[in-house]
Formats: sequence, structure tokens, C-alpha cells
Amino acid sequence: MTEASHAPDSYLAGLARKRMGAAVLFTDTDGRVLLVEPTYKDYWELPGGAVDADESPYDAAVREIKEELGLSVSPGRLLVVDWVPPRPDRPEGVMFVFDGGRLSRTQAAEIVVPSQELAGWAWCRLPEARERLSGLLALRVEAALRARSDHNTAYVESGHRVA
Repeated sequence: MTEASHAPDSYLAGLARKRMGAAVLFTDTDGRVLLVEPTYKDYWELPGGAVDADESPYDAAVREIKEELGLSVSPGRLLVVDWVPPRPDRPEGVMFVFDGGRLSRTQAAEIVVPSQELAGWAWCRLPEARERLSGLLALRVEAALRARSDHNTAYVESGHRVA
């Protein structure tokens, strides 16, 4: 092999790797947001989780909803892309929030959470969601609700709209 044929491999090996996560925004008929309570964190979250290697963010969202809520759903459009800078305990990341639409009472009654991962779930109005979520996640949820209402997709950084 020539030196030039190794260049693409070394180039690819040197590219930055980013953490990715995918979540789904569900609301009920009263406009409350569905939040889950992880057993391993001090705050609540939207249902979702990490994107696995060689998995699309959309496929991760579908998988995580099945794993966390026991629901087989096909989320709708992308609501938010949120770039999060590195922190001392984790690398930078790109988080995706998809629109799960409004769950009916019948669908909500079918929710089953894995007890080893989640302590439970709840419908929350925005003020209550702000109290349960981390500051960053509260901003992301607000951006997702705005994007749904405005029929657009928001690009945010640490939950704050950039453009």
C-alpha cells in the first residue's frame, strides 16, 4: 500500500467523536408533558436515551420508547437538535428530540416502565416539569414545545436557541 492509501484511515481515526442521545416528546390531551424518573439520576427526563453505535437517532428513539415505556410507536418529525458542550464528567454531545404526539388515555394506560431503570413516569405541566428536570433539560423541553407549536425544527445549544 502506498502512503496515500493510509491517509483516509488516519483522517477518519482523527475525527472527533460525539455523544448522541434521542428523546421523544409526548403530551396528553391536556398538553402535559410525559416525563420519566430514572433510578440513577437526581432529576427527571424525557423518555429516550443514548444512540448506540451504528444506530440512527430516530431508531434509537423508537428503541428507547419500547424499552422505557413498553410502547411501540413511530415518532413524528424532529423537533430539536441540541448541541451540548463538554462537561467535566462527559464529552460534548448532540441530542435529538422527536415528536411523539399526543398519547390517548388508552395508550398511557399501556405504559410499563422497567423498575431497574425507571422509578416511574408522570404527566407534568410546564412549571412542574421545570422543577423536576435539570435546567438544561427544561430548556430543551421548552424548545421542543415551541418547535411543535411553530411547526418547525429548532437548533439550540445547551437549550438556548441559536438562530
